[in-house]
Amino acid sequence: MSGEMGLFLVQARRERVLLPVWILGIAFLGFIIANAVATEFADEASRAAIISVAGASPAFLFVRGLPDGTGIGAVVFFQGYSFTAVLAGLMSTFLVIRHTRMDEELGRAELIGSVPVRRAAPLMATLILGGIANLTLALCVAGGFLAAGLPGSGAFTAGAAVGAVGAFFVAVSAVVAQIMPSGRAANGAAAGLVGAAYFVRGIGDAFGTPSSDLTHVTSGWFSWLSPIGWGQRSRPFTVADPTPLLVLAAVSLVLALAVLALRSRRDLGESLLPEHAGRDRAALGSTSFLGLAWRQQRLTLLGWCIFSALLGSIAGGLGPVVTNVIGGNQSLRELIIRLVPGGRGELIDVFTTALLGIAGVLAAAAGIQVVLRLRAEEAEGRAELLLPTPRSPARWLAANLILSAASAVVVAVVAGTAATLGLALSGVASGPPGLLVGAALAHVPAAVVFVAVTSVAFATIPRMSIAFGWGFLAVGLVLGQFGELMRLPAWLQDLSPFRHTAAMPIETFDPAAALTMTGIAVAGAGLAAYLLRRRDLTA
Repeated sequence: MSGEMGLFLVQARRERVLLPVWILGIAFLGFIIANAVATEFADEASRAAIISVAGASPAFLFVRGLPDGTGIGAVVFFQGYSFTAVLAGLMSTFLVIRHTRMDEELGRAELIGSVPVRRAAPLMATLILGGIANLTLALCVAGGFLAAGLPGSGAFTAGAAVGAVGAFFVAVSAVVAQIMPSGRAANGAAAGLVGAAYFVRGIGDAFGTPSSDLTHVTSGWFSWLSPIGWGQRSRPFTVADPTPLLVLAAVSLVLALAVLALRSRRDLGESLLPEHAGRDRAALGSTSFLGLAWRQQRLTLLGWCIFSALLGSIAGGLGPVVTNVIGGNQSLRELIIRLVPGGRGELIDVFTTALLGIAGVLAAAAGIQVVLRLRAEEAEGRAELLLPTPRSPARWLAANLILSAASAVVVAVVAGTAATLGLALSGVASGPPGLLVGAALAHVPAAVVFVAVTSVAFATIPRMSIAFGWGFLAVGLVLGQFGELMRLPAWLQDLSPFRHTAAMPIETFDPAAALTMTGIAVAGAGLAAYLLRRRDLTA
């Protein structure tokens, strides 16, 4: 066991900066949401109004989760749990893949294997680190809720719900690391499972059954298939029930034991899905920087498109549910319309706007991932082999920026098209032809701003570019989703590109804002290309 503890200490030292940032960031997000709800919805009537709207709207249920009463703690859990659980899952997956499949790919695991420790010792150390990280996260989230004045028992149960989801994905991502042949593929698959858990929970919640007073919703059976759905069933601020969390912990333990047994029988560098050798010679289109970037990113782009198509299909498939549930309640209908920006729009437009906004986030993430692939190429030494050719680093960056912008456009078009087809098949009118495709494309200017800022980070602070790129997207999403709730200054909220995107189809398209963001993105890309030419490659 001494070998495992030594490896645990080494891994903990490597995580001494990044892991505390994740944990404290998630806990601070919970604190500011709790504080904002206590300030913004201090009286029972205002909380009952927003919960009633959420309970009757599948869009709210899909995005946020299940309303479970009108107490301050219940509203806080409803507003923030799903988002913090997703962040806990991503923190856990990235942590595990970094210390398992990535270490094998980069040769670090081979060095560890040369000393007299068990074959599964590095994986056991990683599982211990992941478990302690999520236990710490649970305590920090609970501490944030306590600092905001929420009841103690509910705060600790809510923190445990977030930590239990994170611990579950520690075990799941360890399994993924044994299956996938590369660190990049393992990261993508594990993060995709986190996204799938959110989507499955959202579908089950959207088809939930609201109570007569619309203050409670019982989710559909589908949400039982998601660990995030299990976590929210703990109901921390109403009738706290730790049983679902104990089930998650038990499943995590079983998966951990199974993956340790599997690692003990797997050779170093091998995987359950073998990595197939490529062609001896590059295809005709792969001899350029753009062709190479496309070949490297095509499967990743396919994954983003699948998620985007699923999101659009949900927007279309739930259209009749939205119309039937809300359409007959005139007072509720008027309340929802008042909450719509500009005071206009049909109920189905409110729903599709919310989901197409998530598609805009997916478009930005797809573009960011293309740019961050450059950092992986540089850190792993392949860029050093590529750039001695008579082609400049600026052209290398430009080719990937073109592909990143194209990826954002494709993801948005897929979401808009899927939503249009879904509404057409369900018999709900979606407006003029191409309206929803245009609504999805309205988010592309904001997405390319994120891409451009990430490229500047890659050109200036390459070792921090991955954390900065995803961190900027997370901050932009928080400011866009929770800025008003937190009563943040307008100038701070405006730092998020999502704040300047027209919420089509319930708002008219704003060409000035779109052109401004596009200009910022072009200027940022040019600055990144200039700065990249002035620095050396780094390990």
